[in-house]
Parts: sequence; C-alpha cells; structure tokens
Amino acid sequence: MEKINLGIVVSEYNYDITMMMLERAKEHAEFLGADVKYVLKAPGTFDIPLLVRKLLEKKDVDAVVTLGAVIEGETEHDEIVMQNAARKIEDLSVEFGKPVTLGISGPGESRLQAEARIEKARDAVEAAIKLVKRLRDIS
Repeated sequence: MEKINLGIVVSEYNYDITMMMLERAKEHAEFLGADVKYVLKAPGTFDIPLLVRKLLEKKDVDAVVTLGAVIEGETEHDEIVMQNAARKIEDLSVEFGKPVTLGISGPGESRLQAEARIEKARDAVEAAIKLVKRLRDIS
C-alpha cells in the first residue's frame, strides 16, 4: 500500500500544550506508518485554515491534522474562534476532497482540561489515516 503523507498545522497559542500535542501526533503518525511531510505553525487557532489550504494544495499531502487548544477566557471569544475555525477547516476538507481532522480541544475548557486532552492529538492522526485509506478504497 502507498505511504500516507500528512501535514500538520499547529497553533502556537497555548504553546506549552500545543507543542506536546504536536509531539504526540508525530510519534503516533510514525507508529502507524505515515510520514509527516510538513509541520506548519499558526499564530493561533483562528489562523489555522489559511495554512491548511496551502497544505491541501500540495500534491504530496494526503491529509492534514490540525492541533490547538482553545481555552476559555472571560468573554465568549473562545467560542467564536473555535466555531469559525472548525467550520472553515471542514469546508476546506470538502472543497479539496482530502481529510482534514480536528485535533483542536475546546472551547470552554480550562487549562487543566486542555492539558488532560493532549493525547487527543493521536486521535486526530488516526482519523486522518483511516479517512485516507477509506478514500483510497473507493477510488
């Protein structure tokens, strides 16, 4: 079977959490036999979709994994950021016909909850690989 090539877009916001998510994602991709071709760092979760688009345009990217932690603040800003980012990420996946998985935790979570969800980055990698395989099966 042809190797699966992944791109990862990770938010630098809440860096202490997101960089641990990135390490888990890269390790799990390697464990599952996929290659991480690109890792792009976005300033924040809201900025992720633009970089996702650039990766989806590349012929050597089969899927993109997004990683971030949207932690609750004093306003509803976290909800706006997450809803808009998630919607655009899904739109790009459908537009390009390539999987883009949502490994972004939040909104409405505390820093402690975000730390507890670091391992969820592995789920996003696994979903991306499963989707690529299923798309290849029906092609």
